[in-house]
Amino acid sequence: MSERKEIKIDDAELAKQKDIMLHLKENNNMEYQKNGKYKNYFIITFGCQQNVSDSEKLMGMLDEMGYQKTEKREEADVVIINTCCVRENAELKLYGNIGAFKQLKHDKPGMLLCICGCMMEQEHAVATIKKKYRHVDLVFGTHNLYKFPELLERSMNEIYTLIDIMNTEGIIVEDIPVRREDKFKAWVTIMYGCNNFCSYCIVPHVRGRERSRNPKDIINEIKQLAADGCKEITLLGQNVNSYGKDLDLEIDFADLIKMVNDIEGVERIRFMTSHPKDISDKLIETMGQCKKVCEQLHLPFQAGSNRVLKEMNRKYTKEEYLQKIEKVKKQLPCVALSTDVIVGFPGETDEDFEETMEVIRKVGFDQVFTFIYSRRTGTPAAEMENQLDEKQKHKNFEKLVKLQNDIGKTINDDYLNKTIEVLVEGPSKSDETKFTGRSRTGKVVNFSGQGDIIGQLVRVKITKIFSWFLNGEMVDELV
Repeated sequence: MSERKEIKIDDAELAKQKDIMLHLKENNNMEYQKNGKYKNYFIITFGCQQNVSDSEKLMGMLDEMGYQKTEKREEADVVIINTCCVRENAELKLYGNIGAFKQLKHDKPGMLLCICGCMMEQEHAVATIKKKYRHVDLVFGTHNLYKFPELLERSMNEIYTLIDIMNTEGIIVEDIPVRREDKFKAWVTIMYGCNNFCSYCIVPHVRGRERSRNPKDIINEIKQLAADGCKEITLLGQNVNSYGKDLDLEIDFADLIKMVNDIEGVERIRFMTSHPKDISDKLIETMGQCKKVCEQLHLPFQAGSNRVLKEMNRKYTKEEYLQKIEKVKKQLPCVALSTDVIVGFPGETDEDFEETMEVIRKVGFDQVFTFIYSRRTGTPAAEMENQLDEKQKHKNFEKLVKLQNDIGKTINDDYLNKTIEVLVEGPSKSDETKFTGRSRTGKVVNFSGQGDIIGQLVRVKITKIFSWFLNGEMVDELV
């Protein structure tokens, strides 16, 4: 990786982007007056919630430029693929999608194909696109997303692929337009980047070091969301527990949660992702004290073996992790716990894997996101010896999934005949005569109900249990 440098963005630069958005909007309005139809955009997002948040900003800027969103790629005038590089499968999906657009661009010469996101911060990935996928019009990274209007306009006049990757540790740009698909729930990014450098993870190399947003900007954004009817806020960052450490302010993540808890109109607070080494007693106590904080915590432990954890550079032990889980359960007795686990890390033995299984049995997670170790160029783990064969990885993966399915089913069974609070998100995808929503513990609930209740908090009695969702009947309206 080449050395990154700090770059400052001034007001003139941001004003320039707004002027370009206005200019393109005027052009698109003229196009509409001439042809009777607006230009469309289509977006594909791979990866984590941070990528989803970035895509919301890209859509917000496209809306400001007068483009309309379409769900049909063949109708698009602008296509954006927002990439992830955490696992190899995401890279393979990207190249498959880029290839699929070659014929579409041939049939529709004016279509612009843009590739952005984490994967574009890797030199080998950009080189591959430049060499093999010449029908791509624009490539940009995670740090210059705010420049998208300018880059889009430039790419309209370029013969060759326009590549613009900002060589920086990262910057924070406020006031970027955002298009949120859900009116009642919102992701709110509180910080960017990561300082942990886990040996298997590429994120710090592509997202940069930790940068916290100013708390005033965060609170103002959430107040506006609440005023617009948003009831559930998820505070987002690669490691939210580190919030505030880089600010010249006396504030940490627990303090921020208390501030959000005081905002009128906000009914629920969630956050992700937390790093076990940084989750403090103060934060755990705050979770118990703030009534709007949902009884849900995602706390990745990745491996149960202390030897493997050390090789992963996770900076905690199995025993320390379990102690923190017990503290959380004491503050929030009904907490729903979820985690991430990597199966098949280099050198992992059967004994190491059994320790991971032991943690899963002890904790009783509602949900485990299980990943087979994927070798990532540029990480220390990629150079380690004793890379496991795929057969052994998949064998252990299947054992872990079976164990967790049994645990998850047992936890879900306990919801039968209970009445729980549900935020109504809309009609159920499996049965449009029913509604769907989520409990405070994050369970998907499909239920029978009446009236205009989308966006409301209702009480639902659970009548049937399934592995991945619950069924029920609404017993009254507002909680």
